[in-house]
Amino acid sequence: MKRKLLELINNIKTKTIMSTKKINVFGYIANENQFIVKAQDFKIKISNNAANGISEMPNPLEYLLAGFAGSVNAIGQIVAKELGIELKSLQVEISGTLVDKNEKTKKGRAGFKSIEIVVKPTSDAPLALLKLWIDTVKERCPVRDTLLNATPVLLTLIKEYSPSETI
Repeated sequence: MKRKLLELINNIKTKTIMSTKKINVFGYIANENQFIVKAQDFKIKISNNAANGISEMPNPLEYLLAGFAGSVNAIGQIVAKELGIELKSLQVEISGTLVDKNEKTKKGRAGFKSIEIVVKPTSDAPLALLKLWIDTVKERCPVRDTLLNATPVLLTLIKEYSPSETI
């Protein structure tokens, strides 16, 4: 069993190839409570209520967690196939503790104080193999990597103006 796990680890390490891919989305205001993002051929409706209020659509923070869960699932499926693990089902539960930074409390950073992920695979694979699987998923999940490591973010403002405006 131990020898097979070592072979699987070596196979995964040799298959991991880094590549660069640019991902683009475009968004605009639809109304005072809704922002529309175009990603590929999809329109994603996002609530402007970032404070977890009740809404007809998810807010930006819920989409962030949903994207994280989707990434864990996608990478989990790929790694399971590489390791020869049959996943009968997979559940990913994510919750985040949010620090709400408003005008009254300008101290600290705004955003999640912590994010907890519970992954529940249904499989006949032995526990040692599932441990290797989840460790590999953690290592290869791009959303996790982006949240854990400092990713440079460039925010550019471009003022739209009518052609009749002059300086």
